[in-house]
Amino acid sequence: MGGQACILYGAAEFSRDADLAILATDDNLHRLGSALTSLEARVVAVPPFEAPFLSRGHAVHFRCERDDVRGLRVDVMSRMRGVAPFPALWDRRTTLQLTLEGEPALDVDVLSLPDLVAAKKTQRDKDWPMIRRLVEANYFSLRAEPTPARIEFWLSELRTPVLLAECAGAYPTEAAAIRARRRAVDAAMIGDATRVESELAAEQARERELDRGYWAPLRAELEDLRRARGR
Repeated sequence: MGGQACILYGAAEFSRDADLAILATDDNLHRLGSALTSLEARVVAVPPFEAPFLSRGHAVHFRCERDDVRGLRVDVMSRMRGVAPFPALWDRRTTLQLTLEGEPALDVDVLSLPDLVAAKKTQRDKDWPMIRRLVEANYFSLRAEPTPARIEFWLSELRTPVLLAECAGAYPTEAAAIRARRRAVDAAMIGDATRVESELAAEQARERELDRGYWAPLRAELEDLRRARGR
């Protein structure tokens, strides 16, 4: 659900971290715990690797110490702001097959592209260029094969003004249905490039503020845990 998923979708990002979205059941946590133990992974700071913290939206961070993966960080989450619950994510997942010479093929389940984009709408500066690259890569690779779902996704998520204008011009009926809920599309339909830029910036500012509000109580809880550990 993080940088590795972005790489698999063709939006290149160097990442040695592995970010996982999981269903926080006792059985899943036990099996994941066993896998992490085999990697000699330890929890970094707080919170502990426990279902109640995951269910409230915390991320649990691990650092691997086994020689072949030393330094690899694994971040685990079960609930994310603005993203559907895990069962829906699983139903919509994308399964990609990786092949390495001399190794059997490996199926890797990643968030669907719309869900990955939603998960990336955070307060972190680095996530917004990645959202732009993810949607651009999808648009460039598939615009010759449009479907209603793809057109809806492009008009809802493109963050490149010239491409949003191109898409709105190519699909005016679909754009008209979206313009009321996405002001950047409305601006693109009337050819107001300056306003498109302004509306995209406003979208980003709103999402970043929502993310700050979401994390504020969770960060406060982490501070309480750190203080309790230090006593």
